[in-house]
Amino acid sequence: MAAPDTPLVLIAAGGTGGHLFPAEALATALGRRGIAVDLATDARAARYAGHFPARRLHVLPADTVRGRSPVALARTALALGTGVLKGFALMRSLKPAAVVGFGGYPTVPPLLAAAFAGRPTLIHEANAVMGRANAMLASRVSAIATGYPDILKGSPSLAAKAHHTGNPVRPAVIAAVAPFAAPEPGGRFELLVFGGSQGARVMSEVVPAGIERLDPALRGRLSIVQQARPEDLDQVHATYARLGVAAEVAPFFDDLPARMARAHLVIARSGASTVAELCVIGRPSFLVPLPGAIDQDQLANASALAGAGGAALVPQAEFTPESLATRIAALMAEPAELAAMAAAAHRLGRADAAERLAELVIRTAGLDG
Repeated sequence: MAAPDTPLVLIAAGGTGGHLFPAEALATALGRRGIAVDLATDARAARYAGHFPARRLHVLPADTVRGRSPVALARTALALGTGVLKGFALMRSLKPAAVVGFGGYPTVPPLLAAAFAGRPTLIHEANAVMGRANAMLASRVSAIATGYPDILKGSPSLAAKAHHTGNPVRPAVIAAVAPFAAPEPGGRFELLVFGGSQGARVMSEVVPAGIERLDPALRGRLSIVQQARPEDLDQVHATYARLGVAAEVAPFFDDLPARMARAHLVIARSGASTVAELCVIGRPSFLVPLPGAIDQDQLANASALAGAGGAALVPQAEFTPESLATRIAALMAEPAELAAMAAAAHRLGRADAAERLAELVIRTAGLDG
């Protein structure tokens, strides 16, 4: 239990790993500095926050804009309005030194309530383009932390309060950092494939079929770790077994950072947390952005890493078994290219992002005096 005079920071985060992972890293960094942390989220996200290092969990109503019909808009407005009122009451009872948001609509009520209550506020934008919830809050907060540099250069008023901290990563990612060892000519080639809840299906459809199109000699070198949905497991297992490819296939890996560190090549979506972890660990990748996203955040993330030479950007329309086989074969023949991609990714990594963000929160809250 924190002492009565211990400063408190309220963190607000949505229910995806892209929001909760960096929020968890900040909470850990603030805890090391003797600052108490509470977490504010909505009922959906609260189910996934059981291991979050917070003193207390506060659930506030929130909703995403799901349509343009009057009924849908009214429902969203009612949820957000109720959340703001409850958030304002929370500000009066908690009196946090600062409120920090990590994006997603569950952050809107507590951040708006904090701004109305005159509390120092800060948002963290993990992606290379600002999401809708953060865009709604950006003009009202005290400071803006960004995972990528210069994402607000088109808006001088917002750029003036922007600070490039990088994207905080989980302690397991820091622990997994190790130098990249390129595969030996003709030696074992470690391939890691994952896609998250919205990406695993396309990975299961394309990657095994692409591996089947490789020369048998190349297939014999492969050792594959692949995430697959439960309904795809049997099909993916059967394909690799028929091809004689060493493969471990599962719906979830709780040691993904360590597996990323062992990989010679990663095939994945390009959410902000995935890209940040690839950069901190320093591994080459094929990134397949989730298509159809309103903000096109995954495309922006992948473009930034590919532009720096650390990844190959593969639009989903071009993510075919034939093209994948061609790309994998080319890199298996060029270990030096893999090493160059790994080094380029690592140069973009910010292993100290959680510490940098914690220092920004402390300054914004006026706790550095």
